Amino acid sequence: MAEVAPTVVQKYGGSSVADVAKIHKVAEQIAATRRAGKRVVAVVSAMGKTTDQLMKLAHEVSASPDRRELDMLLTAGERISMALVAMAVRDQGFAATSLTGSQCGILTNDAPGGARIVEVRPFRVQDALDQGHVVIVAGFQGTSWRREITTLGRGGSDTTAVALAAALGAECEIYSDIDGIYSADPRTVHDARRLDQLSHDETLALARAGAKVLAADAVAYARLHGIALYARKTGSESGESVVRVDAPSLRPWVVGVAQRPNTVLIQTPMSEFNMLHAIVEHFALVPVVELAGPTCTLLLARDVADAVDPAFDQALAQIAAAVSPQSLQRGTLVSIVGPAVGREPGLTKQFAQLLSHWTTTWLAHGLTLSALLPPEHADAAVRLLHRHFIAGEVA
Repeated sequence: MAEVAPTVVQKYGGSSVADVAKIHKVAEQIAATRRAGKRVVAVVSAMGKTTDQLMKLAHEVSASPDRRELDMLLTAGERISMALVAMAVRDQGFAATSLTGSQCGILTNDAPGGARIVEVRPFRVQDALDQGHVVIVAGFQGTSWRREITTLGRGGSDTTAVALAAALGAECEIYSDIDGIYSADPRTVHDARRLDQLSHDETLALARAGAKVLAADAVAYARLHGIALYARKTGSESGESVVRVDAPSLRPWVVGVAQRPNTVLIQTPMSEFNMLHAIVEHFALVPVVELAGPTCTLLLARDVADAVDPAFDQALAQIAAAVSPQSLQRGTLVSIVGPAVGREPGLTKQFAQLLSHWTTTWLAHGLTLSALLPPEHADAAVRLLHRHFIAGEVA
């Protein structure tokens, strides 16, 4: 019996398929992988800012769009991308089949706008691969047990790719316009360093703190199933970041600095915890941090700083009506992430001293130490923290 070629799942983000020229480059990269002897499943996002444009259009039509209809609308962007990429791959000389999330067997719960994958049945994907086809999959979407089209939340194409890699026993490569995961956003910190290797826990903490290369749900799914992730730049061989279970232990104790705009810190008596959680779950939101003690501490943040997010706004309105005004603080969450948090004596003191003239609100959770700052000071705070904890300069 002939040996089956290895399978690789490649995810291409919206910036990678933003226009016709970029779609052709993606098709060329897929074809090169195929010529190298690998079977390819390519998961694609919507072109450029298509999802944001569709969301804006929905709100121009309706002040409060129905969540089910929003999912039907938003999934159209990925379906456009998958068909165009499949056409371009065929022009490269390879048979290609495009499949929606439901067609490739991604089954989710019944939570519009933020569904969770519960099972993957990739029978059609496997059949197409066995026939020698490249399979192009629409990311960000699945189908519920009621056969409703669902979306997986912002960054859901990453989750689609990881879930398919786990189901197929494949490698998982995540392509974007950045050649890996950096110690800070290079647009804010010009001397940010690419992190060659990270653990799933470190990457998940960075994602939840606001780093944008990989979606938090995708990293959590990869950690659960032991999937290594290779974060690369589309069309480039300049380098990569590898996220794996067995990442080397000799790495910096602080690996990165990140920020999350539009964050709300809610601190109330523990007696109100169940009420707050009911509101958050009703709108399918996932808290950044959730702590319990004498007081309940909950952090909520928009997934994308400038995106329309009706679920976030509606949940926050209900919470604001139920708690005292003093219980809510708004700002930008600035964080450092690394194994030193909670272990290195004096780290919290240094962090607090560096930011003391901007805030007195600190929060430590797992590998993350955070502060809630006025938005206008966030970039300066990120640069200061990076100089001190990553570059090793005395602040």
